[in-house]
Amino acid sequence: MHLGCIGDDFTGSSDLANTLAKGGMRVTQYTGVPDRPADRSVQAGVVALKSRSIEPAEAVAKSLAALEWLQAQGCTQIFFKYCSTFDSTPQGNIGPVADALADALGAHKVIICPAFPGTGRSIYQGHLFVNDMLLSESGMQNHPLTPMTDSDIRRWLAPQTKYTVGHVSVQHVFADNVAAALEAQHQKGHRHIVVDAIRDADLLAIGKAAAGLPLITGGSGVALGLPANFGCTAAAAPWTGQDGKAIALSGSCSVATRAQVAAHRADNPAQEIIADDVIEGRLTAQDMAAWLLEQDGLPLAYSSADPEVVKEVQAKYGRTRSADMLEAFFAEVARLAVVGGATRVITAGGETSGAIVEGLGLTELQIGPEIDPGVPALRARPNLVVALKSGNFGAPDFFTKADRLLSGA
Repeated sequence: MHLGCIGDDFTGSSDLANTLAKGGMRVTQYTGVPDRPADRSVQAGVVALKSRSIEPAEAVAKSLAALEWLQAQGCTQIFFKYCSTFDSTPQGNIGPVADALADALGAHKVIICPAFPGTGRSIYQGHLFVNDMLLSESGMQNHPLTPMTDSDIRRWLAPQTKYTVGHVSVQHVFADNVAAALEAQHQKGHRHIVVDAIRDADLLAIGKAAAGLPLITGGSGVALGLPANFGCTAAAAPWTGQDGKAIALSGSCSVATRAQVAAHRADNPAQEIIADDVIEGRLTAQDMAAWLLEQDGLPLAYSSADPEVVKEVQAKYGRTRSADMLEAFFAEVARLAVVGGATRVITAGGETSGAIVEGLGLTELQIGPEIDPGVPALRARPNLVVALKSGNFGAPDFFTKADRLLSGA
């Protein structure tokens, strides 16, 4: 294994695995830290953790355990993957995890780059944009767990890290002068360095400059340029679709997912999951799974409510309790549906997808073809395929498109 990756959620990890596989690497995604060695054919291993919203000390411990396993597989470079919208809070764990990994690896000139132009995320003068809007005006300011109220990644990261934060501007990236600019920031005493990127060509330039660095951090986009550094040109593995019953589950409240839910329910069976009904026991996972299995086509169960509704639920039951109960509900619905015969499971939302993957007991995911930018088809078992979509990703017809590819239609 050449490249070892640590992802802070499952959808982002599959996004990263997809990027590396398209670049020619043989990739396997692992759920949590494996308890056995990787297959020797794997060139890039992605250890997916459900650590995005947990306390920093716990996130650091999980990430260092992943690092130890990846180093034992022979990895010469580590990639710490977080969301392309830098989901965190000023008290979050991106900084502490980056610090701990840098200390363990003796890494300096640590790239910080959540940009992914293919999905509308770009960094200009240190500020993160979603399409043509600043991150703090994109809807992410309403995120129920990690509201992003400042688009300046340097400012957002600074309270989380014990090191100073530098910056490489887009002018250096355009001039293919990233390596020298990183060194200049290092000489100024900066260990973590935010690097601008607004085009895929910029990510390739950053990837070239990252050759030989022990640690890189960012969204999956910055991994575009990494396979070439390892001389990887493997052909994509063939994909065989899975017949049988399909279900879709959505817990994301992002603008993109809510639009996808609205589009899908117009022509397909759909049932809203009311948080109050779950928390107070009026709706059970058994009832929801039974309904999904009884429907024709691609039925969708969703709790993708408007931000104001989410705030009301959090105020009534507490943010942690409401989130934990909904995640546990989705996990049990998915488990019961698969036990009942579902062979294709499509999920939307990072926390929801993570809970479902854990609930299904999935340990290794083989990377298939791309459904939409950042979202690959995944084979979990001989008779089970899944798609794990980050909340903000995907076209309006994502659910239908995902099932068409998963089924091989």
